[in-house]
Amino acid sequence: MNTQKVQKSQCDMKTDLNLLLECLKYQMDCPLSQKEALITIYSICQQNSEASEYFREIGGLTFINDLAKSSVHCIVKEAALFTLGIIIESNVYCQQTLCTSALFEDLILFLIKKDSGVNLKRMSVYVILVLVSNNKDGQTYVRDTGCISLLLQLFRTTLSTSEKNLPDENTDPCYQLWSSVCSTLCACVNNPQNEDNQNICCSVFPYAKEWLESCTKPEIVRPICSFLGLTVANNSYVQKYFVSIGGLDTLARVLLELMHDSCLSHSSVKLAVVVTKTLDACIANNSALGVVLAKYHTVSELLKLLSNETLSTGEKVSIILTIGHCTEVCEENQCELLQNNGLPLMIQVLTESQDEELIKAATFVLQNCKQMTEQLSLKLHDNSLNVNNAEELDVQARKRCLQDYWKKAKEILQRINSIEKEHDEEGVQGEIFVDKSSVANSEALKSHEVNPADAKKCTERTHKDVCCPQLASKLNNQVLAPSVTSAPQKNETVNTMDAASTRQTAQRSIPCSVTELQTDCVPASHNIDGKTACGNNQSGLQAGLHFLVTFFLLHLDQQLFCSEKTERVESASATSSSHKMADLRCLGCTAGGLSLNSKTFTKMLQSCLHRCEHHRVILEAEERYRGELRRVAAGDSSRSA
Repeated sequence: MNTQKVQKSQCDMKTDLNLLLECLKYQMDCPLSQKEALITIYSICQQNSEASEYFREIGGLTFINDLAKSSVHCIVKEAALFTLGIIIESNVYCQQTLCTSALFEDLILFLIKKDSGVNLKRMSVYVILVLVSNNKDGQTYVRDTGCISLLLQLFRTTLSTSEKNLPDENTDPCYQLWSSVCSTLCACVNNPQNEDNQNICCSVFPYAKEWLESCTKPEIVRPICSFLGLTVANNSYVQKYFVSIGGLDTLARVLLELMHDSCLSHSSVKLAVVVTKTLDACIANNSALGVVLAKYHTVSELLKLLSNETLSTGEKVSIILTIGHCTEVCEENQCELLQNNGLPLMIQVLTESQDEELIKAATFVLQNCKQMTEQLSLKLHDNSLNVNNAEELDVQARKRCLQDYWKKAKEILQRINSIEKEHDEEGVQGEIFVDKSSVANSEALKSHEVNPADAKKCTERTHKDVCCPQLASKLNNQVLAPSVTSAPQKNETVNTMDAASTRQTAQRSIPCSVTELQTDCVPASHNIDGKTACGNNQSGLQAGLHFLVTFFLLHLDQQLFCSEKTERVESASATSSSHKMADLRCLGCTAGGLSLNSKTFTKMLQSCLHRCEHHRVILEAEERYRGELRRVAAGDSSRSA
């Protein structure tokens, strides 16, 4: 039954097309009748490949083409060209049939004639559009016949400055012609990509740049951004030319303006995404061009845009890819990414998103961050080789100081281990806990000297765990002042990154967290004389471990991040107020290469009236640690008695 209906429908369609074609042929003196017949034909053939193919077979396509050229009536020409465009768009065989240099030359005549109206030119441009869309031969013909040069001329001259600011662009015929020209130029350079046409179309970039500077209305920005994005895509020559005329600067300023309006207008957010895609096309194949965007703080604006809740997944992917290309080789953009909490945002995308493309884009940005940290490390190493003799001595003194810190760390660990060992033995007395632990500690130090290589590895591992937040603070030229209660937050950040990295093992390495560092350094406690003793011992060990990690992470931070602050204070102290500045400085920061141990260093900090946040936290942590040890020792002594 359904088959019969389909057959009947096809039969009726063919009959109608035959009758309409005959009507066109016998109504040459009646333009209104011909126009009505043409309208009926394109309504039948629109999005109907079979009907378009049948109309071509009965000669209708050729007849309408001839009618468009021969008719003296403008309304017939316009209707005939529009019908041709509909049929070509519906059927690829019709496109191949009419894609000839002769038809392009006829269309050029329609465009250059002075008596051709705006609507006739728009219909001619529409036919050119459907001829070159997804058609390499059409792209070649439009260039060889000079048609593309005429389209570029229309792009430059169709709209004046006053017309761009009219409020009714969607109904203005000149704007509609200009918009059709933009779409046609996009088809000339893209799908498939045509580098020759791209090189020709870049001649109008200065005009496009001027329009973007004078108008940010969506009706103007969208067509221009589409044209620019497709013209520069995968073409390094055109990309460099666009940057050389200041085009990238203009796009960055347009994005800034749109972001200022985005809090009030939803359309500004969507238009900002369009501009972002164009920016990405300009630097995707040459990330070095992204340095131009650094002075406009484009990365921070993109991060703000990414936080908008109305964005679709595809729009988020475009924004993250743009951030990735901006930060791929540009250190300024990389620093801006970290300063504006871009790293946690990328990690959040990895952990929360289920979209594969979004995860790949975020991984791309994180990979850039990894490369950045490696480059910064090499740069710091290179700079250390070029310092003067005085600075070299200072660096060597700091290295010796760091080695002393790690030696003290080893002593603390040996003491903790000796406490555990002694509590495992039966008949341990409180005096033995105090006295023998020192002996065991000294013997352990003799048999286990600190290996500088091990200390270096541990230093690198520790810095790897907390590189993200510390690096961000370094970029701000400030010294972090973390409190003891901030340690779990650091652990959570690193562990979140570990979870995301597990899914990307082929691309990412999984760093150990601070929690893992603690677990590796100290063995688990054992049950001694009941649950109470075990709990007290565990509490003391936790306090010791917490002090250990806090002490050395902050000392390493102080060595790396406070150095610039100390140097600035030292340079300031060379002035007339040097003696006043010296009184206000932290003794821990100015200790430099002094030979200190745990006792003398603690006494020095206790006597200091102007401790910095780092050394204040260190002192508090050490006091808590010592208090825990005294409390555990007192409890053991009372039980043994």
